[in-house]
Amino acid sequence: MAPKNTCMCVHAALTTTLILLTATVAMADYNTQVPADHSQVNTGFNNNVKPYTARHGTLDPALATAEAGQKVIKVKKDGSGQFKTITDAVNSIPAGNTKRVIVYIGGGVYNEKIIIPRNKPFVTFYGSPTNMPTLTFAGTAKKYGTVDSATVIAESDYFVAANLIIKNSSPRPDGKGVGEQALALRVSGNKSALFNCRLIGFQDTLCDDRGKGNHFFKDCFIEGTVDFIFGSGKSLYLNSELHVLGNNEMTVITAQARDLASEDTGYSFVHCNITGTGNGTYLGRAWRTSPRVVFAYTSMSEVITPVGWNNKNRPERDSTVFYGEYKCSGPGSSMVGRVKYTKQLTGEQIKPFLSLGYIQGSKWLLPPPNPEV
Repeated sequence: MAPKNTCMCVHAALTTTLILLTATVAMADYNTQVPADHSQVNTGFNNNVKPYTARHGTLDPALATAEAGQKVIKVKKDGSGQFKTITDAVNSIPAGNTKRVIVYIGGGVYNEKIIIPRNKPFVTFYGSPTNMPTLTFAGTAKKYGTVDSATVIAESDYFVAANLIIKNSSPRPDGKGVGEQALALRVSGNKSALFNCRLIGFQDTLCDDRGKGNHFFKDCFIEGTVDFIFGSGKSLYLNSELHVLGNNEMTVITAQARDLASEDTGYSFVHCNITGTGNGTYLGRAWRTSPRVVFAYTSMSEVITPVGWNNKNRPERDSTVFYGEYKCSGPGSSMVGRVKYTKQLTGEQIKPFLSLGYIQGSKWLLPPPNPEV
């Protein structure tokens, strides 16, 4: 018979092995590629992204604790909730918050400039999918500065939004004035997710920001004119529509802000749909030195210019940008006429961009909320 301490060591080794195997399985699930078949995207997501109750030992410990202690507070314009304004609801959340707070927002239009500060993590904005509230404000760069012009500014980590219309109601820029940029949303915290949200604006609609910010967008609608998705986030956009409001002026979808190839940031658009008006729209332009943007399995309408991408009249950036495309469709996806620095990615090269592991999803990504209200 083996000595007791030997048995204990064997037991500990087996336990350690089991934990490692469990973690490996969890990571393998999240590193599974997004299905090539668009009809299987939701099934694949649901099979991989489980509720926190089924994720013991894999979620960030602070997130697991926050989800277990979640509470719901209600904002209703008619006064039937605890608050009439979203700002008052956010103000009620304590600094250093450690519990998931779901702010249920009733239907209607909320004309507010809303800020979730960095010291208030684990905040969810939730609207009914059948009566989506509209959050709107007319902030501009001229008055607030570009990144602070947003209607909603989410600076905190673990921010979630679902079933919302977030809009900047400033008029369309004419290209002649100064400070006409007007954001609908700025997401600057880490590990943030949006589900079924509509982001409405013109120039700089969405600031998807912060170099170490992992962000996830699913089933969203994002509308704009110039650089309407910009910033230095590391983000995965899944099954979302990018709607261009084109005319005779320049229109650009992305202005990703990576400065160095060593920076682990970039945007990956998978199974998205590019629609809109006009033509001559660029998929992205080199606002900074080394932007990284990839489109995979994306339907591109005729609004996209044949050249595809723009170096912002900086030819030296042709060798530093990472602009990739993989198995896209539609008239705007033709590689005939694409600029020479476009990368036609191989199946091996695209793999990192087709995985929830791209945004470290196993540590924090959860299904969209469905609170009992």
